Amino acid sequence: QVQLVESGGGLVQAGGSLTLSCAGSGRSFSSYAVAWFRQAPAKEREFVGVISWTGRSIDYADSVKGRFTISRDNAKKMVYLQMNSLKPEDTAVYYCAAGPRYGSDRAFYIYWGQGSQVTVSS
Repeated sequence: QVQLVESGGGLVQAGGSLTLSCAGSGRSFSSYAVAWFRQAPAKEREFVGVISWTGRSIDYADSVKGRFTISRDNAKKMVYLQMNSLKPEDTAVYYCAAGPRYGSDRAFYIYWGQGSQVTVSS
């Protein structure tokens, strides 16, 4: 069993930065791909980015490429989402998710965190 807890969300002005953390537990966490998704009000949950269990493969949605960076520390069972140059359209609840398959499909991910609110003011 894997549990995920996000932290680090909050309110930031456009152009600012935030770092979200995803703390994992369970023996399998370090062997899983971890992805970040987000969901804005009245919108579908969308893929933000993913990191492989080794950290060697990382992919991002086009909307965040060049602004967001995902990293992980398997020794600490932590995954991070560094968000720079934030825009009002980045406002959403951000979720981390873990699973054995790597990719942007929500169905690949078995375990989900509770979400962390990020609000970007204009």
